[in-house]
Amino acid sequence: MEQQIARLEKHLLAVSQTFQQIGEEKAASRPAPGKWSAKEILGHLCDSAINNLPRFVRAQTEQPYVLIPYQQDEWVKAQAYQQRTVEEIVQLYSSMNRAIITVISVMPASAYDHSCTTADGTAVSLQWLVQDYVEHMEHHLDQLQRQIS
Repeated sequence: MEQQIARLEKHLLAVSQTFQQIGEEKAASRPAPGKWSAKEILGHLCDSAINNLPRFVRAQTEQPYVLIPYQQDEWVKAQAYQQRTVEEIVQLYSSMNRAIITVISVMPASAYDHSCTTADGTAVSLQWLVQDYVEHMEHHLDQLQRQIS
C-alpha cells in the first residue's frame, strides 16, 4: 500500500498545479462533441473516489464484498462538473483522495487479501482493487495531460 499512497500523494500535488496553470476556459473546453472536458475528466475522478472510498472501508469488514457499479457518464452529467469552478472540483478531488489515503494507510495488512466481487462475478483482492483505483486515475490523468497540451 505504501507505493499506492505515494502515487496518490504525487497526483494530489500535480493536479492542483495543472489546473492552476490552465484556467477555467481551457479546463471547460471539450476536444470534440460528446467528449469530456478537463473539468469533467477530473469530475469523473471525483466520482471514482466517491464510489471507491466506501468500497475500501466496507471491503475490510464485509466478506465477500460485492462491488456495485455506477453509470459514469450519468454521474458526470448529474454532478454538473462542466458548470462548476475548477477550484471547487480540485478541492473535491483533493478531499476525497486524502480520505482514501487515510483509509488505505491505516488498513491492516490482513485485509489486503479480502475478497471483492466485481459486477461480472470476478473475484479480486482488496489490494488489487486499490491498485486498480490508482491505475484508473493515472489513465485519466494521462488523458487529461494529452488533452490540455
